[in-house]
Formats: sequence, C-alpha cells, structure tokens
Amino acid sequence: MPSPSLLLPRSFSLPSDRFQEPRVVYTDAPPTPPLSPPRTSACLPVDPQPASTPESQPVVPQISTSELMDVDTDTVEDESSPTRPQRLLEDEQVHLQRSGIRLSDFEVRGTLGTGTFGKVLLVRHAGSSSQSGTQNYFAMKVLRKTEIVRLRQVEHVNAERYILSRVHHPFIVDLFATFQDSLNVYMLMSYVPGGELFTHLRRAKYFTPDVTRFYLATIILALKYLHSFNIIYRDLKPENLLLDSRGYLRLTDFGFAKIVDDRTWTLCGTPEYLAPEIIQSDGHGKAADWWACGVLCYEMLVGFPPFYDESPYGIYEKILNGHISWPKTMDRLSRDLIRAFLNPDRTKRLGNMIGGPQDVLDHPWFRGVDWDALERREINAPIIPRTSSVDDTRHFLHQPLPPADEVPGLSGQEREHHWTVEQQRLEQLLDPAAYQFLEF
Repeated sequence: MPSPSLLLPRSFSLPSDRFQEPRVVYTDAPPTPPLSPPRTSACLPVDPQPASTPESQPVVPQISTSELMDVDTDTVEDESSPTRPQRLLEDEQVHLQRSGIRLSDFEVRGTLGTGTFGKVLLVRHAGSSSQSGTQNYFAMKVLRKTEIVRLRQVEHVNAERYILSRVHHPFIVDLFATFQDSLNVYMLMSYVPGGELFTHLRRAKYFTPDVTRFYLATIILALKYLHSFNIIYRDLKPENLLLDSRGYLRLTDFGFAKIVDDRTWTLCGTPEYLAPEIIQSDGHGKAADWWACGVLCYEMLVGFPPFYDESPYGIYEKILNGHISWPKTMDRLSRDLIRAFLNPDRTKRLGNMIGGPQDVLDHPWFRGVDWDALERREINAPIIPRTSSVDDTRHFLHQPLPPADEVPGLSGQEREHHWTVEQQRLEQLLDPAAYQFLEF
C-alpha cells in the first residue's frame, strides 16, 4: 500500500498564457531518468463560474487503499462523448451483506497501509477457517468520522460506498460489508495479496510489450465496465492496481470515482496522470481515463511516466507542452497506441471517439488478444505473486497494529451500531457526526 500522500498546494493556478490547447511534440531523444517525487493523489475542486457557485471544498487528505471521493454537481454537456449510460448504476443490485455479520466478528492481523485520517487493516473473520472453503481474510478500510466531517468529505465517503456496493467485475476490488462504531466507519473489502503493480514494475524496471499488453488489457476491460455506468475513475496509476493470487489486476482506490453524465470540474488525481483538460479547468469526463491509459502504458514500457518533474507545477507545464521523449527501442505500434491515448484533442482521443472503448479493443497493438477469455480469467498471467499463505503480507509494508481504543468496534471494546429508525434519531441528537453515515 502506498504511504500517506503528500497533498497538492491548497490553491493552485497556472498563468493565463498556459491555458491553451496543448501541442504534442514527439521526439526520438533518449529519455532521462525521472525527477518526480513519490507520486501522490489529491483532489482540488475547480470552480468554473466563481461568481455563482459555492465555495470550493478543501483538499482531501489521502489514505492508502481508497482515497476519499470528490463529489461535485457542476456538469455541462460534453459533445465528445455519449451522455446516456448503457445501464444505470441505481438499477444494479446492492451486493453488501446486511445481516449475519458483525464488526466484532473480525480480528486484526496486520496493517496494510495508513494515511492522514484512516488506515487499511488485514482482518480475519473469526467464525471461518481455511478448511471451510470460504474467504476468511479481508482488507478493512477504517475512516475516522470526526475527521471526515471536519474536512467536509461526508458525501465523498458515502458516494464511494454507493459505487462499490453496486459494481461487480473480476478486475475491480469487491466491497462486502460496511459498519460503524462511535469513532469510525469501516469498509470490508477483498484482500488482494500480491501487492501493487507499482512494486513489481519497480523491481522489473520496465515490462515487455507482451506483459504490458496483458495488464493494460485488463484495465481497459475494467474501465469499459465502469464507463458503461458513466462512472469515471480518475486516479489510474500502478499504485492503485493490485495483483491477486493468480496475477490478475484488481482496480482499487475508488476515492475519486464519480458518476458523471457529461463533464465535471475538479483538479483531481495524480499529477503525472492528469489529462490536459483537467489542468486547464475545461471540464473532463471519460476521456481523462483514456489519457491516463496512455501514461500508464508508457510507464510500464519505459519504467517511468512520460511527464515528470520535481514539482506538480512543472509536471503540469510538461503535460500542457506535450513534449514526449521516446526510447529508440520502443516499437512503432506501441508509439502509435500511446500517441492515440495522449491526443490533447479529446474528440480524437482513442477510447473517446464515436466507437468508444471498442476502438481501443480493435487497435492493432491488441491484435491477438482474446478479450472474452481474458475477462473470464482463462489466460495465464505473466507474474504470479509469491505467497506462502492466505494471510501473507510480504508484498505490503509492515506497520504496527492500531491501538485497541482507536478501533473499538473491532477490538471488542464497543459493539457496532445496528440502529432502528428511532435509535438513529436519538443518535442524531447525541452525536452530530453519526447521522451522516446512516448507510454504514
């Protein structure tokens, strides 16, 4: 899991002369080693009409597994993409377990990641055993309620729960149940033991085109699924891609995911992966995810992203300038694919044209990929994470367990809430934070 994120500056703007249509320049100069600091994610709302819209929300402190989600309401028609989803998320069945499982049924076995006001724990369901044939180890995301309320991120947390409780795909992490106690809200998610793709990429330095093709294809199928509900992900990067025990990727960190019919305005994501329209406050939608695919493809093939600098400001300048250095060893088809994803004109960007995601699947770089077999997980993965047991955490940083009084519902010091309507109303009077998480 990534370490706690460093935040972007609270206020950020580019000189007016930077807000121009970026000009992409491709060169064959050998790339230099990356200068970027450790990558971080942040979400800074941008007000497209300052005189008439509410005050911007504060920067969101990040936690390691699923950053808190930006939820804003300013949208406008994006003529470059369809406005109606293929299906409605509200029509999907909620797959959370609502009875027969309690927070106190779980015991903490490790800490997978920590952040500013939350952490992700490895937990074991005490009522199951490895011989039962059922999953008994999970990742438990823990968020402090008072901090969420103080930072005005209640809608973000509730929206993250709403999306994850309804989506279901082999390449997206699962949410099984949610809870709350007097201090925290909890999300019970699948434990993906292989660690981040980022770790494996740094160990290998770079991937071959065939290995890159396998991973990028799984991501494209996950994005195609999300986009069918008009869900944009907005934080694609190797740190948010986990390898399961069979070596398949699972997309996690849905903190920036949002249902958007057309466009939304937010400086949201990781600097190296931001599309030009996000930086330019021009409104963005699904096309921003396809731009991120191009950045990710380049990073997997080369070992570092195409736009890097010592500061986020410098990174943004390079994205808008559009200068990319190509290794001489990169083949023509790989360059063509990346160029198609990194087209600054979103109406001509691969994945966002009239053919939608099908244009990506039909690109010559993916020739020979059996997309149906891949989605059925019938293809052997190029990297199989080495694990010795179902609770092996070797691919994550070893961190101390939380004190029992910080997770009272988990430690048995307090029973989690299962409120009736009358109890909820009473709790609202006694605890101003609790009523804002009634879905948990």
